[in-house]
Amino acid sequence: MSSSSKLPYGVRAKNHPNLLVRKLFAIAEAKQTNVTVSADVTTTKELLDLADRLGPHIAVLKTHIDILSDLSPATTTGLAQLAEKHNFLIFEDRKFIDIGNTVQKQYHGGALRISEWAHIINCSILPGEGIVQALTQTAASNDFLPYAAEGRGLLILAEMTSKGSLATGTYTTRSVDYARRYRQFVMGFVCNRSLSAEQSTETSREDGEDFVVFTTGVNLASAGDALGQQYQTPQSAVARGADFIIAGRGIYAAPDPVEAVRRYQQQGWQAYLERVA
Repeated sequence: MSSSSKLPYGVRAKNHPNLLVRKLFAIAEAKQTNVTVSADVTTTKELLDLADRLGPHIAVLKTHIDILSDLSPATTTGLAQLAEKHNFLIFEDRKFIDIGNTVQKQYHGGALRISEWAHIINCSILPGEGIVQALTQTAASNDFLPYAAEGRGLLILAEMTSKGSLATGTYTTRSVDYARRYRQFVMGFVCNRSLSAEQSTETSREDGEDFVVFTTGVNLASAGDALGQQYQTPQSAVARGADFIIAGRGIYAAPDPVEAVRRYQQQGWQAYLERVA
């Protein structure tokens, strides 16, 4: 685990070069939560209702905007308003995975207009370094300035929690390499552990390096599902280096989602306090 991950969010925020990461840490400290809810619902009403009810207890709301059956401009406008109301960030889990020219259009254009409302995006590096380079270039362009001023960041999908995942070994090492090369836009990783100790012949860890770790597959009530998902607890995720835990069905599909998110918030925050003690 990196030395930075043992520091409180407030300390890391003061020293972090990325505007969005500073905002994220400030939100986590103010609300005492490191929970990201994966709101994998299929209608705008369900999504906005969850965002409003769970918003006070989360740091980030993760969306799959393309699974909504009734997506419209009112959907993303409503999300933005609720993010402002409850002080959370929006993470569109688009998992960009294409050539650079295509992902630039998918991110900063097209029907979804992701750059306009999502603070955080992610990508897979299967296409190679060009995908990270292209998204970084887009975020540095002149017509991106209004969104950059609000804070935007990229997470690299370095590992996955599904059984038999191929996001291991060289793939994970290259993920760290590319993050180090494009630190101006890459804020961290979606992975199962701290990656600060990853060694490579191409890049080395820089002084002050502080990539944020989001860990998926967190569930208090289940060890997995029939489709290969493998779960872990908030405590085990944070102990392995997670700065933010991502929980989906364990919260939104619970009989009482608000009561459920409070339990994740309490356990995730306690695990964080124990790590930084």
